[in-house]
Amino acid sequence: MAQAYEARTRLCAAHGWPESAVEIVPVLASGDKVLDRPLAEIGGKALWTKELDGWLIENRIDFSVHSMKDVETIRPEQIAIAALLPRADVRDVLVGAGSISQIPPGARVGTSAPRRAAQMLNLRPDLTVVSFRGNVATRLAKLQTGEAEVTLLAAAGLQRLNESGIGRPLDPPQWLPAPAQGAIGIECRVDDEATHMALAAIDDAPTRAQVMAERALLLALGGNCHSPIAVWTRGDGDLTMTARIFSPDGAVKVEAEATFAAKSDGPAELARQLLADAPDAVAVHFAGSQA
Repeated sequence: MAQAYEARTRLCAAHGWPESAVEIVPVLASGDKVLDRPLAEIGGKALWTKELDGWLIENRIDFSVHSMKDVETIRPEQIAIAALLPRADVRDVLVGAGSISQIPPGARVGTSAPRRAAQMLNLRPDLTVVSFRGNVATRLAKLQTGEAEVTLLAAAGLQRLNESGIGRPLDPPQWLPAPAQGAIGIECRVDDEATHMALAAIDDAPTRAQVMAERALLLALGGNCHSPIAVWTRGDGDLTMTARIFSPDGAVKVEAEATFAAKSDGPAELARQLLADAPDAVAVHFAGSQA
């Protein structure tokens, strides 16, 4: 909802509209209904999009607002990514310890994200990962009740909830974010030219260059909700991308970096390099390795 309000504020400011010109329609996603199992076990990223996709395709809403890291790389052909808002802080935040090295030996890390779990176990193989799902308040409450000693949250989400004082940000290159982390995307119907044009006014070009490159990397890797993928992209016209893929237990890490022009084949070439360097313990989790 915070993302929807931000989208409305930017759209109305760009066109000089009153906020009443844009109606916000809450839609409860399946990902918010089932909180006791990891997303990968119950349908993956589509759990955050399928209800909104249906409402959009059925013309019940004119556009939908998403956290782009939760949007599948292959979208319905009737839907277009019409705008990407200026990217917020891409970093993860560690809650419960001042740094990764300060996490107590043998502590429990609460997360259901394969990337966060693998990355943490790669750096601290002595730790144990326990499943954590839910919104920010739910995860913090689980931490308070002792279900884990530390957890990880997205800095962008905390900022949008005015909770940026919580935890300690983890900086690249030690810790890399998820593809498209920190980016809000707005989708509309492909054939709705009026809405597409209205949304184009708030599309941020540097964010689009980075996010579409990261989505291209995901597509080329053949990654899914089970695949631990971390990526950090800098720049605008020319992009520098650092990417890592892991075995789920974090024991094996494969890293590559490249600089390339936006809208080029650079992400696909980087994906091919990662998969070529990946042992079976990592490659088996990526469909791109079978291409």
